[in-house]
Amino acid sequence: MEELSTNSYDTTQYIVIKLGVEQYGIDIQNIDNIVRMQHITRVPKVADYVKGVINLRGEVIPVLSLRLKMGFEEDEFTKDSRIIILKLEQHGTLGVIVDEVKEVVTLENSAVEKFTYDSKEERNGNLIGVGKSNGQLISLLDMSIVVAEKEKE
Repeated sequence: MEELSTNSYDTTQYIVIKLGVEQYGIDIQNIDNIVRMQHITRVPKVADYVKGVINLRGEVIPVLSLRLKMGFEEDEFTKDSRIIILKLEQHGTLGVIVDEVKEVVTLENSAVEKFTYDSKEERNGNLIGVGKSNGQLISLLDMSIVVAEKEKE
């Protein structure tokens, strides 16, 4: 009987994005589409990280600044800037602005350092772990946590 060295359950594909000089990975299962920057219609009285909405093939999609949501400085749009359209179970369809989409990488689950959280500890990190690809470390984002509304204290 032939044995397969890796099966599809042992790997996860991530889109590698850049925010500033840092590289992050987003699980490809959360991604619906990647589009070039386009006109974003502002929406009044929303959080500063909500840039507005776009019309994508007749669907109105809210767009967030991933930089502002993660506490970085304001976005600077370049020819490499993209809007990644996410489909998240708890949040529906939304777009996040990233500085650049680099590549798709397939990481073996054994090559991902997962973060563990104590059950009594508040889980406030945006990361599920760190993966290594081609000698580069990639911080793997938990997009459900990243886009979740923070409770006001």
